[in-house]
Amino acid sequence: MIDDNGTQLGVMPPMDALKIARQQNLDLVEISPTAAPPVCKIMDYGKYVYQQSKRAHEARKNQRTIVVKVVKFRPVTDEHDYEFKKNHILQFLKEGDKVKAVIHFKGREISHSEIGRKMMQRLIEDLSEAGTVEYHPRIEGSDLNAIFAPKK
Repeated sequence: MIDDNGTQLGVMPPMDALKIARQQNLDLVEISPTAAPPVCKIMDYGKYVYQQSKRAHEARKNQRTIVVKVVKFRPVTDEHDYEFKKNHILQFLKEGDKVKAVIHFKGREISHSEIGRKMMQRLIEDLSEAGTVEYHPRIEGSDLNAIFAPKK
């Protein structure tokens, strides 16, 4: 049994502890139910719950969520468009986000997938300074996908 100031009151029956808590207009809260004997504390339970939620909110505020950005290419993407999209990927990686590069094949373009693979290999080489390949290029359906993660 611990009082609201943090001093130990010793081992006592639950009814006696509840009487002491009610005399002080506070609540009796079980802190460690698995201990032998269980540890209880006299405190204002509403204030305790409020402080716990504030701590959880502060912890969430300091976390950074990693977003996966998607940049789509085609096997017939022009040089200028390729550079423009590559620069966007570099910017995303510098901001700390992951990037999923997708080369989408339409119709019979899938039969010439080596064009898309060359483009993806070129992209991997161009981005090697800013990021690493987390998910190596694979064909899934009519798309060639690769995921890039920022370097630490």
